[in-house]
Amino acid sequence: MPNDTPKARSPNSSNAINRVRPLGDPNCPHCGGAGYVRYDVPVGDPQFGKLETCICRAKDVAEAARSRLFALSNLSRLSHLTFENFSPTGNEKAKFMSLQERDNLRTAFEAGEDFARNPKGWLLLEGGYGCGKTHLAAAIANFAVSNGMPTLFITVPDLLDSLRFAYDDPETTFEQRFEEIRNAGLLILDDFGTQNATAWAQEKLFQIINYRYINKLPTVITTNLMLDEIEGRIRSRLQDEGFVTHLKILAPDYRRPEETSNPGISMLTLPEMKAMTFKTFHPRDDEVGTEAVTTTTTEKTDKFGNKVKDREITRIKITKDDVKTLHDAHNAAVEFAEKPEGWLVFLGQSFSGKTHLAAAIGNYRIGLGGQALLVEVTSLLDYLRQTFGKNSDVSFDRRFHEIRTTPLLILDDLKEGGAASVWAEDKLYSVLNYRYNAHLPTVITSTLRPESFALSYPNLWNKLLDPEKCRVAAINMPPYRRVAKGNKTSSKKK
Repeated sequence: MPNDTPKARSPNSSNAINRVRPLGDPNCPHCGGAGYVRYDVPVGDPQFGKLETCICRAKDVAEAARSRLFALSNLSRLSHLTFENFSPTGNEKAKFMSLQERDNLRTAFEAGEDFARNPKGWLLLEGGYGCGKTHLAAAIANFAVSNGMPTLFITVPDLLDSLRFAYDDPETTFEQRFEEIRNAGLLILDDFGTQNATAWAQEKLFQIINYRYINKLPTVITTNLMLDEIEGRIRSRLQDEGFVTHLKILAPDYRRPEETSNPGISMLTLPEMKAMTFKTFHPRDDEVGTEAVTTTTTEKTDKFGNKVKDREITRIKITKDDVKTLHDAHNAAVEFAEKPEGWLVFLGQSFSGKTHLAAAIGNYRIGLGGQALLVEVTSLLDYLRQTFGKNSDVSFDRRFHEIRTTPLLILDDLKEGGAASVWAEDKLYSVLNYRYNAHLPTVITSTLRPESFALSYPNLWNKLLDPEKCRVAAINMPPYRRVAKGNKTSSKKK
């Protein structure tokens, strides 16, 4: 009968047996090295039969959790994003960054530092592309990791992918991955709102956010969405002012220092418009008594129902009263620039000085460190339409919000009603109606005469008739004369 007793030279000998390393401390009085303990509770207790990690493994378990979260975060790629190399004044090469935008960015920077030192509550960073949201969020994560805090920094799309992949991951389960994410010591969700908004994705996000909200776990969220664009249940929690610090970063794209925060739309960045200041404005006193030729264009309907333009040329003699209307408009512009309150409307012919005065107001405010956006009405509407294109990197709601809430909006060349589509006129009225009710300073220029303005925009005109909120300056002057080079009077386009 063969002897099955292990021998020293046998592969099954005690020296060759692979001993399993105990999970816990072999000398632990609680688990004896097993690494887990079972609650001593009666049958029926919710904790009956459940295993709990023993305290002798707490340090190892915490270190393993930190390592897993760090690997999931991919923070090694973002280790260069720190508070030390963040520029709280923005890009030094930025041409059009206002003092207000720089102050706002410094406030966000200081809030990020404060949160990193004392991670309590939630921090919501909202702003456009390149404004510094991700840099600040990564700086907070790197600071927390350096202090040993279990931190997960992850974009929302990657987070959802990580949960999906966990279903087929041999090293973990969905439940384990989900628990790690929602219980992370510090969770930083970058690019919230760029995820695929399926029902499953929305539900998992809500479960994570709601769990952390209920348990008051420190969380940082960055997004280029407005709160109104975020799913209602999540938005409600983000609006808890007692728990969530919400910062809107106004800085323009750091990577595109040549552009404004509204790239491609503000005409104040153009060389011609920059030259339109109060110092370069010509009051035209020397034209009193001279004769000027004006061309008036009217649109009529022929017998076939087609719209045709009829031009009428007239000769007029410029009077002191005519020049006075220009002086009054200039004085109104200067007063408004010093203290932009209410609305200011310039009416007059093309090249009569309206746009120059409007641009001078904008340039003056920017020179003081403020913000101003000057745009032709037709360009503004086209700009809003572009957000519906496939290649647009921003939503219509965000662009619409930015336009209607900009600190100083200057709308140039408001045309006769009916010249644009119903959609365009509706959006234009929505912008103006909001700004009127919100008491936001606004400047409008138009070639419409008062009676034509009232017929085209009756609701708006009724608002402009309120002298406490609005001032209408009608310029009764022909176009500026364009003088050839070499003459005493330089060529002016107003």
